[in-house]
Amino acid sequence: MWSSPSAGSRLALQGPLLPRALGAGAVCSHWPHLSSLTHPRIMRPDDANVAGNVHGGTILKMIEEAGAIISTRHCNSQNGERCVAALARVERTDFLSPMCIGEVAHVSAEITYTSKHSVEVQVNVMSENILTGAKKLTNKATLWYVPLSLKNVDKVLEVPPVVYTRQEQEEEGRKRYEAQKLERMETKWRNGDIVQPVLNPEPNTVSYSQSSLIHLVGPSDCTLHGFVHGGVTMKLMDEVAGIVAARHCKTNIVTASVDAINFHDKIRKGCVITISGRMTFTSNKSMEIEVLVDADPVVDNSQKRYRAASAFFTYVSLSQEGKPLPVPQLVPETEDEKKRFEEGKGRYLQMKAKRQGQVEPQP
Repeated sequence: MWSSPSAGSRLALQGPLLPRALGAGAVCSHWPHLSSLTHPRIMRPDDANVAGNVHGGTILKMIEEAGAIISTRHCNSQNGERCVAALARVERTDFLSPMCIGEVAHVSAEITYTSKHSVEVQVNVMSENILTGAKKLTNKATLWYVPLSLKNVDKVLEVPPVVYTRQEQEEEGRKRYEAQKLERMETKWRNGDIVQPVLNPEPNTVSYSQSSLIHLVGPSDCTLHGFVHGGVTMKLMDEVAGIVAARHCKTNIVTASVDAINFHDKIRKGCVITISGRMTFTSNKSMEIEVLVDADPVVDNSQKRYRAASAFFTYVSLSQEGKPLPVPQLVPETEDEKKRFEEGKGRYLQMKAKRQGQVEPQP
């Protein structure tokens, strides 16, 4: 395992992207099956929390599964060495509307850009009330995958190129590719932190709500090639972030958004992974939680413990009626905690300004 375009960019596509090797004559019979994918699934009680809201991790896992399928199909669309697409990064994911037990999730995925060694996939999630027929958009996400050889999963293969109907589509995709590549490297450089337990912490402090989960990676967590599905890791990360948020505010909480999730290295079967979460910032109605995933290859003495993934999750507190509640303010104690708080505040203000800029002015 390795670490969206806007709705306007997606709608701007005037036709399907065509693999150069297949040619235009193969569009109707083959390429639609490669360039897009739609998968429905009904939400059941074990997908949701006690209030009936579907876990953010469940939705993230569905998003990743769709992305893995479509990108693996594309990367094997030409003659050559067979491969499997592994998740490298998930761009910011917003949870636009809650999904509930009994609703049907429609997950649609579309390839929007390819570089020499990676595939960009846009995934949208719609929820459907099958009693009333009402539908609403709940999630949008962009994922990046890299093709790993089946003969050697440490070898990254080349991605079959696609043909764009407009030159601007390729240029816009290249800009997104370069931006995410730079951000992923910057995140990896600052990934030396570890979450240390503290005895008898005070309420509302970072230490009070921080949580860790230890998980032995088994066959059911992995691909057929022995490394963990990205969606499995994301689901565990969301679970830990949810525990941190619930401990801090002691109310029903839901995932509001996930900042970019970076997968720095694969996690192999048999590893013990530690997923740690800590509160970094609170606004009046939201909480930012940093989640770190460390892998310990206990059956391989030649490799040391390493950082496998990292992300920031944002949660909100809800009343029994589903209304947003005020969040207890975080009390940073150490200099590192105060620094992370200011960094979280910067991300919060940046995203708030971006959202306000996207709202069209009233006439």
